[in-house]
Amino acid sequence: MTTELVPTEVGDARISYHRAGAPKALLALGHGAGGGIEAQDLVALAAALPARGITVALVEQPWRVAGKRLAPAPRTLDRGWTPVAGRLAGQGLPLVVGGRSAGARVACRTGAASGAVGVVALAFPLHPPGRPEKSRAQELLESGTATLVVQGTADPFGGPQEFPELPPGHELVAVPYGGHGFDVPKRAPVGQDEVLEAICRAVGDWVLRVV
Repeated sequence: MTTELVPTEVGDARISYHRAGAPKALLALGHGAGGGIEAQDLVALAAALPARGITVALVEQPWRVAGKRLAPAPRTLDRGWTPVAGRLAGQGLPLVVGGRSAGARVACRTGAASGAVGVVALAFPLHPPGRPEKSRAQELLESGTATLVVQGTADPFGGPQEFPELPPGHELVAVPYGGHGFDVPKRAPVGQDEVLEAICRAVGDWVLRVV
């Protein structure tokens, strides 16, 4: 793994590269508002996808690099992400952008403008828990590019059944028993490793199709 700092107008962002030997695509993934790139789904994707020819770039927002505990407003998150996407887009590989939770929202809002060929939305926070009337679906529907949504069926921020009809080019993969962090209860008939492997397989297959 190698790292790189990228200056933005709201501070330095940091990219951690997990490189493929003969890369066919570059997948950039941002983290959520409540954690960093150590989230289990991001770690699993960074470990699994390089073997399939997909370089994974895990991106830490400037507020995390600076050691702050609270994420800033969405507009500030976008300003901390856009220069990173531009840096990655210039590396000569088809770029897919994405992230988990708040990072998925950022990728949807900025994906088309960054020149990405697709967006991977992991645990998209469709609405605040218990507030379905506060829908953020428009961000997803207006991503402007091919979009994969990977959503746990037990996600309190919105399960797969709550999503509106998706436009052509958008796909939704349901993760049985998965919560917002894709954690599964011990009583579930599937194990945690099995769920993470399924997520990695679905994301890898989709990325290789869109590039």
